[in-house]
Amino acid sequence: MGNMRETFFLNQLQYHHKISYPEKGDFIIEDKWLFEIGGKNKNLKQLEGWQKENAFAAIDGIEYGGDQRIPLWLFGFLY
Repeated sequence: MGNMRETFFLNQLQYHHKISYPEKGDFIIEDKWLFEIGGKNKNLKQLEGWQKENAFAAIDGIEYGGDQRIPLWLFGFLY
């Protein structure tokens, strides 16, 4: 399931954005934003060490976000 979530996220963003793979977290977008992809119980531990305004979790299984958590389905509107 984790691979499907990450593939979805990557497919939605790679069309218009530069994506790289960090040592910590799942993806770095435009060398600026760190994203961790996961399910609704995902903690934000992998985002530690990044400025809060540049680190986010794309979460599957939630309808609305808050703080650093963004619903994964919203990224479908970017394509």
